[in-house]
This record gives sequence, structure tokens and C-alpha cells, in this order.
Amino acid sequence: MSAKPPSGSPAPYDANRLAGELQASISRGELRPGEQLPTTASLAAQYGVNKNTVSKAISGLKAAGVLTGPAGGRTWVRVRPQQIKRHNLRYLREKSEVLLSDEDRAGYGVSEADSGVSVQDLHEDVYKYEVVSGPEDIRRILGVVDDSQLLRRTYTRRHAAKAGASCSTSYLPYALISQNPDLLDASREPWPGGTMHQLHTVGVELDRIEDHVVADMPTLEEQRLLDIPPAVPLLRVRKVSFAVSGEAVEVSDIPLPADRTELIYTTPLERWK
Repeated sequence: MSAKPPSGSPAPYDANRLAGELQASISRGELRPGEQLPTTASLAAQYGVNKNTVSKAISGLKAAGVLTGPAGGRTWVRVRPQQIKRHNLRYLREKSEVLLSDEDRAGYGVSEADSGVSVQDLHEDVYKYEVVSGPEDIRRILGVVDDSQLLRRTYTRRHAAKAGASCSTSYLPYALISQNPDLLDASREPWPGGTMHQLHTVGVELDRIEDHVVADMPTLEEQRLLDIPPAVPLLRVRKVSFAVSGEAVEVSDIPLPADRTELIYTTPLERWK
């Protein structure tokens, strides 16, 4: 349904007032999440303004996270993003469940931990596995030398149609992970118990996980894929998993939009004797 200007209003529209009217149309359900806005020309005709006024109003609503769409392209009502709470104590739970049954491990994973949405309720859950040389910085962390290769796993999830995605990229040494051919098969995702259990099947127990967090601006592709409003930064988490033998066995890069992410860090302290 198109947004409609109120009748009998003599005041002229500027960009701020027009933005308010469009937001009111969204609140009334006349423009629904995921629905395309009328064209700039149509809105200009409906509200009796020039196209520049419409463009300014739309830009303001994109910056506020109400609308979304590429510059110069079609615009639609933004699907409300799923809030993310990333707690470091999740790693303790994941390790405690490694030795449980498949059924017990299957009830909890990244999706449940981060957003409270079960894998079964996701709109989209895509896994891509590739054997690659990998970036040099990743190779250094994992201690991969010569022409040894890495298994790169890319995960993309959406909680609703037209919603921004959540994603991550994981690297593991191919020589290690190929000891269990099942770990090279993307069709076996989601794996009950996740990476900790996968590593357990090739004899690896994790000792610790380090999360390195930095902030910077997203690329244009990340802005589109993750549906990030203009001027909103990314929190980039580099997760490095270390075996009890001391070496790094997995590196994951996880981009988290700052407008929907809460990082929660708890540090258990030993009691004085």
C-alpha cells in the first residue's frame, strides 16, 4: 500500500515533515517491513514536493535505520534486525556439552547463543565449504607452512525474509580436519555441538579461546549483506581457538553490526584459599 499525505493540511512539506509522514505510514502498517517504497517521482507527486525533498527525507530515514536500500536504487522498509548478545561464557557451555549425545548437543548452537533463535526457525541458513590457501595472516596464526591448505567455512543466516544477514568465516588446517572426512561435508551442517565437537572427533581438546575485537566501518558489500545503516560501524571479532597442546587450531572472523550487538564479558575469579 502506498503512503498517503494527510488531507486538508495547508503547511508545505519539507524533508523533515515528509520523513515524519513516511514513518507514520510505517507505524500504521500502510508500509510494511520488507515492502518497497513508491518511487521518488511517485512520492514527489503524492506530497506535492520536488524529488530533492523526497531524497533528503529518505536519506534521513535510512540513517535512522527505518528504511534501507542502495544509493540510487529502490528503497524498502527495513526489516527489524535481530538483536545479538554475544557472551564469552558460551564457550564454557560448548565445551561442557562436547561429550554429550548428538540429541543433547543439537539443542544449542551459535544461533541460539547469539540471538535466541533456533536453527529450525531461521529463514535462511547457508553453509559453504572450500579448500583454500587462505590469507597470510590466518596461515601465520594457524602455523600452516609450505603449500598446506585450509578448510574455509562460510556461514550466512537470516532470521526473516529480506532481513540483514549474520555471517562468519572459519578457517581450520585441512591436514587436521581431513582426518574425519565427515568434517569436509557441508551437508552435515548444522553439526551438533559445533566446532568444539568437530575438533573432538579428530582428537583435539580446546584449552582456551581468545576473542580479539576491533571496530571499523563496513565495506559496501558488508553494508548491503548485513543491512547496516549509513555511518554505523562494525565490531569485528577474530576468534582464535587453541588446543591443550598449545597451537591454534581454528580462526573465525565474525562481523557484528554495532547497531544490534551487545558484547558481554564475564571473568570468573578464583577464590582466595
